[in-house]
Amino acid sequence: MRDKHPKPVSYIIGLFQILALGGALLTTPTQAATKTVTTNMKSNVQTDYMNGLLRLALSYSDTQYTFASTNEVYSRPRVMESVKSGQISVMWGGTSEEMEREFIPVRIDAYRGLMNHRLFFIREGDQARFDQIQTLDDLRRIKFGQGRSWQDAEILESAGLTVIKATKKPSLYYMLDGERFDAFPRGANEVFTELAAFPNLKLTVEKNLVLIYPLPTYFFVTPHDPQLAKDIEFGLESAIKDGRFDQYFFNSPEVKEALAKADLKNRRAIRINNPFLPKATPLNRKELWLDLTGGNHSSQAQGESAASLSSANE
Repeated sequence: MRDKHPKPVSYIIGLFQILALGGALLTTPTQAATKTVTTNMKSNVQTDYMNGLLRLALSYSDTQYTFASTNEVYSRPRVMESVKSGQISVMWGGTSEEMEREFIPVRIDAYRGLMNHRLFFIREGDQARFDQIQTLDDLRRIKFGQGRSWQDAEILESAGLTVIKATKKPSLYYMLDGERFDAFPRGANEVFTELAAFPNLKLTVEKNLVLIYPLPTYFFVTPHDPQLAKDIEFGLESAIKDGRFDQYFFNSPEVKEALAKADLKNRRAIRINNPFLPKATPLNRKELWLDLTGGNHSSQAQGESAASLSSANE
């Protein structure tokens, strides 16, 4: 039976408004669970490895994460200040007591110990000079370049090595080319990608040496977002358990290139101590570390036990 009293337009509009409100209420929880993670813009010498690992970790979270970056590449000091303030959500790099005090560390080494192995950028034509290096004392006769705010610089200096510093990383390649120092140590996973980024400089990768010291690469989260740190840690732990971390690591073009070209097992290893390594570093969790040198012949820093060094690289 037709309604003898048709509903006024205002009634119909009101009904649609109620339905719309109900739909909004139903979708509010999903919208509230969406969150943006901001990182520093990737430079031309960086790969997507860390950003990809971050995405993998956060894919295990119930929160729907979206990703953004700064509109320019920030220097390391500026990145640190931006993470402190919350403008940047998360950064990554080598750990230290200071870093773990000022930020929230996720204590899982993103590179499984690969970054503990440092190869040297040197000038073309200088290989014969480095062929003579056998021990740490030999290394003390050359000058190294490092970033001013990098933990590596302090580690090298603590071993008695001479370090020339610069605020911006790109400057270091040009300083090496210009003979301001003799070698620029970089992670085994970084050096070949970075060499390709500076084709106009007369630089090469030293062929026979590897400098080893324990310096895990962590995600460091802004102190304003502890939940983000928990989600990253949960995701990485989950990926370790189900095998996706290993799958991601070994299938990464950056890691594949490093393992193929670095030939770590056949290099002469010189090991030094890291006196700044935090006590909370999970060296006892063997599933987090890879033995990449296969126990090759090495020279140790004086006063450092073989046990402590092998633990850092297992």
